[in-house]
This record gives sequence, C-alpha cells and structure tokens, in this order.
Amino acid sequence: MTISAADRNLPISPMRYDPRFQVETKADNFDLASAFGLVRRRMIMIMTITVLLMVPAAIVISELKPAYQASARLIIRQPLATSLGVDDTSPGDLIDVKSETERLLSRSIAERVVRELRLNMLPEFNPALRKISFIDRIRAKLRGLFDTKKPTLPVGDNIDATIREYYQALGVWHGDKSEVIQISFTANDAELAATVPNRLVSIYLDERKGSVSGRLVSAEEWIRHRVTEQQTRANVARDAVRTYQESMDIVSKEDAQDERIKSLLELTGREGKIDERRVEVKATISTLEGTDNASAAVQNIVVPDSIATKQRDLHAQEQDLARLLQTYDGSAEAVVDLRGKIQQSRTDLDLATKQYLQTMRAKLAALDHEANALQSILADDRKKRTRDALAQTELTRLQRIADKEQSTLDKLEDQRRDLAAKAMLPGAELEVFSPASVPLTPQGRGRLFYLVGALLAAISAAATAAFVIEMSDRTVRSFDQIAGMGRAIPAGLIPRLARWENSKTMFEHMPVPMFDEAIRTVVLSLKQSNGGKLPSSIVVTSAHSGEGKSLVARSLAIELAAAAIPVLLVDGDLRRGKLDSFFRPELMYGLNEFLNGQADLRDIVYHHPSGIDFIPSGRFSLRRRTRLNGLAEIIEMAGTAGQVVIFDSAPVLVSTDTVHLTALAEKTLAVVRWGKTSRRAVEFSLQQMKSSRNSEIVIAINNVNPKRHALYNFSDSELFSKSLVKYYGVKS
Repeated sequence: MTISAADRNLPISPMRYDPRFQVETKADNFDLASAFGLVRRRMIMIMTITVLLMVPAAIVISELKPAYQASARLIIRQPLATSLGVDDTSPGDLIDVKSETERLLSRSIAERVVRELRLNMLPEFNPALRKISFIDRIRAKLRGLFDTKKPTLPVGDNIDATIREYYQALGVWHGDKSEVIQISFTANDAELAATVPNRLVSIYLDERKGSVSGRLVSAEEWIRHRVTEQQTRANVARDAVRTYQESMDIVSKEDAQDERIKSLLELTGREGKIDERRVEVKATISTLEGTDNASAAVQNIVVPDSIATKQRDLHAQEQDLARLLQTYDGSAEAVVDLRGKIQQSRTDLDLATKQYLQTMRAKLAALDHEANALQSILADDRKKRTRDALAQTELTRLQRIADKEQSTLDKLEDQRRDLAAKAMLPGAELEVFSPASVPLTPQGRGRLFYLVGALLAAISAAATAAFVIEMSDRTVRSFDQIAGMGRAIPAGLIPRLARWENSKTMFEHMPVPMFDEAIRTVVLSLKQSNGGKLPSSIVVTSAHSGEGKSLVARSLAIELAAAAIPVLLVDGDLRRGKLDSFFRPELMYGLNEFLNGQADLRDIVYHHPSGIDFIPSGRFSLRRRTRLNGLAEIIEMAGTAGQVVIFDSAPVLVSTDTVHLTALAEKTLAVVRWGKTSRRAVEFSLQQMKSSRNSEIVIAINNVNPKRHALYNFSDSELFSKSLVKYYGVKS
C-alpha cells in the first residue's frame, strides 16, 4: 500500500479514530486459555529453569543408594525378684520408658556400637572416607565466599562425625500410651541394618548391668561405712544407759519396785492410824479436862474396864441410896454408911480418872513422837522417790535414744542385706517381641520415582516463577494496558525486525510485509488523528532511549518518500543522534550548528536521490543555542516547500528540547518498546508533553514479538494470529 501525493490531504472521516469504541480489555481475565498462553510464551524460560533445577537434582538422585531399614520391638521391665519384694517401695528403682529410651541413645552405647561393628571404617558413616562430590565442592566454595574461617578437614579416625551419621540412621522411640520401645536402623547394607538394633540391645544390657553394679557397689560401700558408724553410736548409747543406771542405783527389777511401793503404802497406813488415835486421845483428854465431875465425863468417852466397873459400882450405890431414902430418912445408919461408901467410890473414880488422863497424855506424847518419826521416814522416802523418778525419766530418755540408734542400725543392716541381694539380680529384664531381621526390599521409592518427582517439582517451580514474573510485569505489551491513559491514540503494532533485516542500510530494498504494513498503519493513524489529512510536522519520540524511535522515524520517511510525498527528516537528538550514518559522511554541518548560529538553514539540509531531505544533528559538543526559534523556522520552511517534516527527537525524559519541539509540531508520535517500556514511564512522558497543541498524542508499540504477542489474552493479539501470520508468508 502506497500513499500518493494527490490523496495525502484527503479527509478520511469514515475512518476517524474514536477512543470511545475501543475493545474492552481482557488482559486481566485469567482462564485456562490464558494459562496455556502464559506457558507457551514463557516456554523457553520454563524449560531453562527446569533444566537448571533438574541438573543438581539428577546428580543427587544418581548418587542415591538403596537404603534398607530393619527394626526391633521390645519392652524393658524391672527384674521380677525386685518387683516381688513387698518392702521395696522406692520409686527410684522403677523402670521408666522415657529414661531407658534416652539410655539407648547415650553416647557410651553409640561409641561401643560404632567400634564393635566398625562403622567408622565404612564410607557410609564416616564422611572422611567419602569422595567429595561435585555439589559438595560447589557448596564448599560458596561457603568459603562468606565464611572467613577455614573449614577443618575431616579426620579418618574421628569418631564424632561417625557418631553423627550413626544417630541420623538410628531411630529409637515409643508411643505415648505404650511401653513398647522400637529401634530402627537404616543402612545401605541389609545385614548391617539388622545387626545394629540387635547389637544395640545386647550392649544396652551390658551397660545397664555395669551401671547398676557400679551403683550397688558404691551404695554397699557407703552403707557399710554407715553401719560401722551406727554400731558405734548404738554401743555408746547402751553404755550410757548402763553407766547411768549403776551410778544412780536405780532399781530396775519389778519385784523391788513392788516391795518399795508396798512399804510406802504401809507407812502411809500407819500414819493414818496414828492420826486417828491421836484424834481419839486428844478428844478423851479434852473431855476429861473439860469437866470436874469424873462420873459424868466417863459416860461420854471410852474408858478402861477398871474405871467402867467403878463407874457402874458408883451408879449402883447411888440407886441403892435413892431406894433407901424412900424407905428411911437421911440419918438412918444404912443411909449414912451407904453415903460414906458412895463418897469413897467417887474419890476412887476421880483418882482412877486422873490416872487415866495422865495415861492418855503420855500416850498422846508417844503418838506424837511416833508420828514425827513416821513423818521423817515418809519425807525421806518421798525425796528418794522424787530422785528415783527423775533418774528413771533420764534413764528412759537414754534407753529411748539407745533403742532409736539400734532401730537405725537394724534398718541399715536390712538395707545392706537388700543391696547384697540386688547385686545378684540383672540390671533389667528385656522381652523382645520382634528382633531385627534382614530386610528383603530397600526402603522408599526407586530412582525413577524420584526423578519424576523432581521433574514435576522443577516444572512446577519454573511455572510458578513464570507466573510471578508475568504478574509482576509492568511493561507495555498492548494498547489495552494504556487505554485508560488520557490523550493516548493507538497508532498500531510494529513487529520486530530480525538482526539481519535491521542491519540493512536505510535505502536498501528488503521487503518485510508485516513491518511495511505496520508503518502504513501508523501513517494512516496519523491521518485519522489529524482530521483525515497527513500532519505537516511530526515529532517521533520515546520515553527512554533504545526503544526504536529512529527506526520508526526513518521508516516513516521512506514510506512517504515512496508515495512521492516530500519529506524532511530531521535528526533532533542533539546529543546522541545517529541518523547521519545512513547518509554520506562528508556532511559537515547539522542542527547543532544551525541553532548556535554557525550555519544557515540551506547549509544543513542534505537532499538524497530517494526524495528525502535530511538534516543531521551535527557536532554534539555544541550546547549554547542562539537561535531560539530555529526549530519553528525549519517547520515553516518545510511547510512552505510542501514537505512533511519528521523530527527524530531525543527521549522525552532526558531532554527538555523534545517537550519544546512537541509544542511546535502538529503531531507527536510516541514510540513504546514492546515488553521493555514501563506503563509508568509512558504515563509520565505523556504528562511531560501535555500542551494545548498536543491535545492527543499518537502511540506506536514497536519491536513486537508476533509469536509471543499472539499468545496473550489482549484484544489486539488477534493481529498476530496464526492465520494472519501465514497470510504474510511468515513462518510461525
């Protein structure tokens, strides 16, 4: 398709671009087709990551050796004779499953297993005997980059490294609610895998027996020393009891004690009787001393028979006198004689009463003396009893101490005999439910299984990485992504040129149908955005360098020149312009010289036989510009000559000259590189070029990869579908 000079300004109102009728974007709609497209367009990256992950995985898997695992199940019990002891209630002698599990994992048992089975001579368990693999070398080099300390090389007879490998292959555990202990071991040798658990059990019994025997010997020696000391203390306590008993003359026999108590009771009884007799004697004396009539006094007390006879005789004579007086008068001889006898009887009774009173007084004195003597005896006896009671209390205390020491001695003797009995018992009793047997098949899966698993994992990781990269991609790949930016008009998708196509000179004829058609689409979009006529001045720019604006500018110039439209191509990049390399090198002046007043306009314009007039950028060392309106003069000159002037300007974000130039030109064409320019850069560059003249900026996406773009879910991806690519005769 070519554009003739006759139709360059014809209106194309039916083809007027209207951003309101853009196809709604489908880039964010992720479905199975989108996922398939993502995999296809990222296939090289996915395959690369998969290969990079599979190479070390394959090396590691190839070095894997079949591992055999054998296990034994057993239960550890307390010795039966110990459990039958009814007097043994010590909780420290009970078998604890957790502690025995830790004992099976002890360092001493591990060292014996390693040395007896010579595990330190096997490369599987001794790292010093292994060949250093390629991965280990790489790992050591990487570690050396960050670790300044020089790693120590493993020693051949270093048992520590072997024990670490042994613990990694060993498994000892038990269930929370079970007392059954399981022992497993993994090794490349099936017989070794079965030998280690069985040998571990036998070594455990030896260690357990040795540990218990050592404890028992130490305990027996300690208790013998305690028994000797306790025997000495018991003898001292008994000697103290005997010495105290002899020194205090304490009667300890029961008969002597009874005799002493009986004597004390007799003395107390005698004292009571004496007190009673004294009371009686005192009462008699008091009665006799209290009256003058002895006959009346003896009637109220107990008197001897002699006095009682005299009292009765006196009483009989008085009765006879009373009877005689009834018969005779008082002067009768019988009465007088009887009265004389009565007087004599009274005299005799008084005399006898006085003698009896003297006798009572003497008896009271004797009783007093006897009571005093008895009181003295009782006082001495009480003092002796008090002393004996205190001595007996002290003796009881000493005897209690002696009994306590003897009881402690008896307990120690019992413990010594119990230890001697326990020394004859085994350390523990084992009941092996299932001993370790030689496994017939290796543990785990085969190498093929691990290779397939590693491949699936690598593919998954690569697909995930591709998905993450795709989701984090913020570059422009479609007009759907910049449809929301104001003042942006899509101009078309320009496909990528191959290196050999891009290396051709500017005017060599090398037809590339898709590229040529894309340039014509850009020309058509410029006309549509300009009311149907081709703009007289066009600025081709980009946000960053290296986005293909120079290629697009010279391609537009070639297309217009081929359509017989006069074109003036201006290299507006005053710092890094390279368009002069497509023309003759003897061109001496350029835009820099013109803007600095060192050359006229006619001196910098070069006419090419193809019909393109060209203005190079000139020398880059010139910076100060005296002709501020020089660019406007170029546009005015081209308009007067009927030329379409195309400026290949510097990137917007690196030069303010481009912003000034876009304000002068009729249209601005922003070139965006597919998959490289970020949307943020595009939006910012549009804001920089905002002016009243540049109300709408035409955007062309350059360097599009047709194969990959067709795999996206954008609405414009259909432009590079297989059918259209085939139409252009390009192999997909």
